[in-house]
Amino acid sequence: MAVDGKDVKIYTSTEEVTSSIIGSTTPSEAQLLSDIPASEEGGYDDEKNPFRDPAVARHWRDVYEKSQYECRHVFDPSLSWSEEEERRLVRKLDWRICLWACVMFFGLQVDRGNLAQAVSDNMLDDLGLTTNDYNYGNSVFRISFLCAELPSQLISKMVGPDRWIPVQMVLWSIVAVSQCALTGRASFLCTRSLLGFLEGGFIPDIVLWLSYFYTSRELPVRLSYFWTSLSVTGIATSLLAFALLHLRGVHGWAGWRWLFLVEGLITLVVGLASFFLMPASAVQTKTWFRPKGWFTDREVSIVVNRVLRDDPSKGDMHNREAITPKRLWETLKDFDLWPIYILGVVVFIPPSPPATYITLTLRKIGFDPFTTNLLTIPYNVFHIINLILITRLSEWLNERALVSMIQVLWTLPCVIALRWWPGVMVDQWGTYALVTVLTSYPYCHAILVGWTSKNSNNVGTRSVSAAIYNMCVQVGSIISAYIYVESDAPLYHRGNFNLFIINIVGIVLFLLAKAYYIFRNKQRDKTWNAMSDQAKKEYAANQNIQGSKRLDFRFAH
Repeated sequence: MAVDGKDVKIYTSTEEVTSSIIGSTTPSEAQLLSDIPASEEGGYDDEKNPFRDPAVARHWRDVYEKSQYECRHVFDPSLSWSEEEERRLVRKLDWRICLWACVMFFGLQVDRGNLAQAVSDNMLDDLGLTTNDYNYGNSVFRISFLCAELPSQLISKMVGPDRWIPVQMVLWSIVAVSQCALTGRASFLCTRSLLGFLEGGFIPDIVLWLSYFYTSRELPVRLSYFWTSLSVTGIATSLLAFALLHLRGVHGWAGWRWLFLVEGLITLVVGLASFFLMPASAVQTKTWFRPKGWFTDREVSIVVNRVLRDDPSKGDMHNREAITPKRLWETLKDFDLWPIYILGVVVFIPPSPPATYITLTLRKIGFDPFTTNLLTIPYNVFHIINLILITRLSEWLNERALVSMIQVLWTLPCVIALRWWPGVMVDQWGTYALVTVLTSYPYCHAILVGWTSKNSNNVGTRSVSAAIYNMCVQVGSIISAYIYVESDAPLYHRGNFNLFIINIVGIVLFLLAKAYYIFRNKQRDKTWNAMSDQAKKEYAANQNIQGSKRLDFRFAH
């Protein structure tokens, strides 16, 4: 493993440690290294502790000091804890850290997704807009969102996500509230663009913040909770919209104007609270308004050391350290991450247009505005269940590509029915059932985000790759905004046929991605196994190659 230009091998047995020390140090150095204390009790997953090797522990201590890693003072290679202690601590992290991340994502989705509810209240007619204007507004938002992803992530890494994310939320909530005063096409497109710029980067920023507290194995599951907020928001805002849209006529305002006002104010409250509820790290929960902090000293040590033992490179940068241009360029040209980026572009397109148009579709087949918003609740409930199940299944099987492929296998028959079933737009409840099943698909986004993080194998690379992956997802969203067009309404036969083709491509891409990583691992196995033990030691000691480019790293798939 390489960090900050230095290389270190992580050993998995006592024999390897002994061989390494004898083979690479003088007796006096070995004696010096043996003075580093080791736990006599052992600890939970202690055999997986890379710092059991004193040389490794000394190397990483130097790395953490050099980077001024904010948690370096609690780094303890000999710290031991029980499985029960860790389980209780993870529950506390879930309540303190993961739950608030979900609340913040709720705030994002309230302002990002309420446009669909607004158009169910004749917003387009009130502003003199067409369906194509609606598509264009969604595209302007997504392009702005995409353009802001990487710059936002770089700012977040420089000033800290605990500072940048609350600032983002407050700024975009002000724009969200201003939508209650929309007057036409120009103001509609302007607010769409501003929301995109200010919201862009929020998701990778949150992923970066969560990675400070969770191990690589735990992160995808927490991200699945994070993305359940998407569906929870859909349920909550549907109920809220049902009430707010009934305010049409109050003070001469349309219901959708009240919707933008109230929901924008909700996000503003969440944004202001985030200044106080986002600690920079586990060692920084104590502050003037929280003098006792969230964790005991022992809990702080466990949080930090369990994360470092899972991935020692998480301490090779300070949490307010900027990404250098060199590290940015190295990440951009890392072609081994491109298969996941390509998946991000393609696989979320098939369900996107039906989900975006669900309220318009339900209105066209005869449901009134209030019933329409209530009918969107069931698919959000099923979406939550399926998201958690598919992420848990991936963790249980330790399988990413094939489990994620369940998403496109789910949407394929639904897209086929949308294109060739003659009852679409005729059978009211049949169409509703079909769209509900489609939009209840098992969302594999959390798995792909975790997959990207795992295959980055470096904290600096991970920071950038998360943004690049999310940018690719936004590219797919932009493409999806032009699948359904006015000239193809109301059945969208041409658009649904295109979704069918893209769905097939998605299935093929998952299989190719898995095959690619298997091939790359076999390539490295062949080269690595052909090397002598001495050559392997020299590679570990002298090669400055970092991240996923190292011969001794194997890709997850």
